[in-house]
Amino acid sequence: MKRDNFWKNKNVFISGVAGFVGSNLAKNLMKNGANVIGLTKNKKIKSLLFFEKIDKKINLIFGDITNKKLLNKIFNKNKIDICFHLAAQVEVGFANRYPFSTWETNIRGTYTLLEVVRENKNKIKSIIVASSDKAYGKYPKNLLPYKEDYKLNPEFPYDTSKACADLIAKSYSTNLFKLPILITRFANIYGPGQLNFTALIPDAIRCCILNKKFLMRSNGRAIRDFIYIEDIVDLYKILAKNLYKNPKKFSGQVFNAGTNIKHKTKDIIKEIFLYKKKKKSLEVIFKGMSKNKTIGEISYQYMNYKKLKLYLGWKPKYKFKETLPSLFKWYGLYFRERKL
Repeated sequence: MKRDNFWKNKNVFISGVAGFVGSNLAKNLMKNGANVIGLTKNKKIKSLLFFEKIDKKINLIFGDITNKKLLNKIFNKNKIDICFHLAAQVEVGFANRYPFSTWETNIRGTYTLLEVVRENKNKIKSIIVASSDKAYGKYPKNLLPYKEDYKLNPEFPYDTSKACADLIAKSYSTNLFKLPILITRFANIYGPGQLNFTALIPDAIRCCILNKKFLMRSNGRAIRDFIYIEDIVDLYKILAKNLYKNPKKFSGQVFNAGTNIKHKTKDIIKEIFLYKKKKKSLEVIFKGMSKNKTIGEISYQYMNYKKLKLYLGWKPKYKFKETLPSLFKWYGLYFRERKL
């Protein structure tokens, strides 16, 4: 990895640091010389942060994103230069069952953090708020991929929570409060360190490696865009750096990111199982998925990176099939070390 001296000695706050994206981002920033201050609820989670002992190399704080007193203490003690707000409840199924706790974390957590930043005397230079492609809600196939100026049209609890957080962040970036905020709406992120095995890709890889039965929770026809974690970490750094240096141009902006490649979810499963030469297992999976349907899932979602390319010349480097060797290598090591 080429070191970027911009990050040297920058005080960077990451909410949700023990999450999949937060852990990978902290790992990268730490290697670039940043002082990472991370917030997570507790240590009772499976996380890259703890598995690779990244937690030992950052200033890790345990607490809730809705705890305003705690956030005030963090921001008063540390002169934060850059903030990545990644803390969120990310599971669609969980949000359907427990909407209140999802809204508490995703909505209340967002306005609590941004209010603390607004009140803090040390003026922060760059705030990146992670929204989601789910915030757009359902759009007809002929209007996809999503465009940044599309109206947010959520229906289900998770989608609604991300749209609300998105709008709150936008409000704090206006001339009323003038916080330097940039909002990201990314496609489905995957890669090493994703230990939420309710997610499609890590679950399928887990089943391949451990010879477990894979249960497809949908009919496999949903269209999705999958973007690799290294592309996302690279992009987060680029966006935060540009917002820091040129707030007039970037504050209040929304950026979509995806690969602009449409995948049926069943084709993703096919790539994974055929890579491990498990054709018979694949036949069993396909036979059982035809009647499955998941409530709360949007049928068609994919993104492009047109605006990012226009503003920053950015484009993704990784394609799904090319990432399979590194994925299986990482998860293989993970399961061996955990003796599963």
